[in-house]
Amino acid sequence: MSGRRTNLGLLLALVVATVTGWAAFAIGSAAGGPVVIAHGVAGLAVVVLTPWKQRIARRGLRRRRISRWPGVGLSIVIVVTVVTGVLHAAGGRPPGGLTFMQVHVGAALAALPLVVWHVVAHPVQPRRTDLDRRSLLRAGTVTVGAAATWLTADGLYRLGNRPVRRFTGSHERGTDDPARMPVTQWLFDDVPVIDPSSWTLAVSQDHAVRRLTLDALRAHDQVDRRAVLDCTGGWYAEQTWTGVPLTALVDPRPGRRIVVTSATGYSRVFPLPAAADLLLAVAVAGAPLSTGHGAPARLVAPGRRGFWWVKWVSAITVDDVAPWRQPPFPLQ
Repeated sequence: MSGRRTNLGLLLALVVATVTGWAAFAIGSAAGGPVVIAHGVAGLAVVVLTPWKQRIARRGLRRRRISRWPGVGLSIVIVVTVVTGVLHAAGGRPPGGLTFMQVHVGAALAALPLVVWHVVAHPVQPRRTDLDRRSLLRAGTVTVGAAATWLTADGLYRLGNRPVRRFTGSHERGTDDPARMPVTQWLFDDVPVIDPSSWTLAVSQDHAVRRLTLDALRAHDQVDRRAVLDCTGGWYAEQTWTGVPLTALVDPRPGRRIVVTSATGYSRVFPLPAAADLLLAVAVAGAPLSTGHGAPARLVAPGRRGFWWVKWVSAITVDDVAPWRQPPFPLQ
């Protein structure tokens, strides 16, 4: 395979891996399964193309230019990204506080500006011949090879009686045993210190605000809901959550969205019809929530990834703002 076509193939594989990776983070329902598979196949396509890319890299290193070092850095972070992705898929757990999934995502983010630099510094112009029969057959061979590698690895994982892995790629941690669930939060959020006796929940709707104490919230009719918390850190746990449906706290008819805000300032926006599926939990597995897992109250959002499950909820607001006016992933 020529150097130009190798670079085009790698660029396409990296673009697909990036897009499907972010999509897999966003989708918490079973519809995300094919997206995760496509992400794995795209990552393995990078591995399949590595022997051809090595020849190109050797020629570049012989030129001894300063500009070669960003390329070296890009190679390193892509290797780290692929290796940690494979180790996470295999159920590995590194020593220390980070997971292989967190390192995988961090390395992928570090690779993005280097990929942009590489594309600008070494532009590759597509040609009509890139779509001829021979080129398409080669691209198909690479794709089939990557898919076959993925299927083989997945089959070996299942045959090896490895820990249960969800369709998102997350591994089970703490099902029906909340004490085993990792304590995680999005980016720079910290576990706050909250006094349950003075905590209140502010519920705002129709320009009126009412405040509920923890005792008042517990006085509402409580329901149990079985739901899976699937964290983007690479783990999941299925629990029985006990709490108050949001439809018992807000009127789901007027307004366009619900804003659920944490005591830390973290918030997520839901379209108003989603209130029927949301639960404000005060207990899990028959016991009160721990501070690390969102006490005094946390949101349970079935079918959504963990960053939607707002912890330490302090306010619920219904307003008329369009629900799509928020970034797909929290920025704090």
